[in-house]
Amino acid sequence: MIMPLVINHGGLVLKEERIVVCDEKDFAFAEALQSLGVSRNVSMLIAYLQGVKEATSREIEMATGLRQPEVSIAMRTMRENGWTLEKEIKHEGKGRPMKVYLLQISVNDIIEFFEMQKREESAKILNNISRLKDLITA
Repeated sequence: MIMPLVINHGGLVLKEERIVVCDEKDFAFAEALQSLGVSRNVSMLIAYLQGVKEATSREIEMATGLRQPEVSIAMRTMRENGWTLEKEIKHEGKGRPMKVYLLQISVNDIIEFFEMQKREESAKILNNISRLKDLITA
């Protein structure tokens, strides 16, 4: 879904643009990731970034309902896993550069990461159960 974003100051419209916001499908996707043990914030970022080419931190905040510190912490996790790229765009004049984020790998690759992780966890659990059975029959 696309939502208008109007930035004004003292009644004057300084900037008007449109941003993509999370819809029901995105929230369902994020909930499915959370059921695998992914944090709410990381799952929301993955769900949002899969549907846009790139996004600023501010766009992510508005689209997902996350606060700036939550976006930063979740983005750090995603960078550490090699899932996102971060680039800076300098403004004309003064001010800090704006950070823009995008997925570096496909969502399918991220899903495969969690699939492998859960398969490894399951194998360890089954191995421990088998070991317990062996110990009580010995």
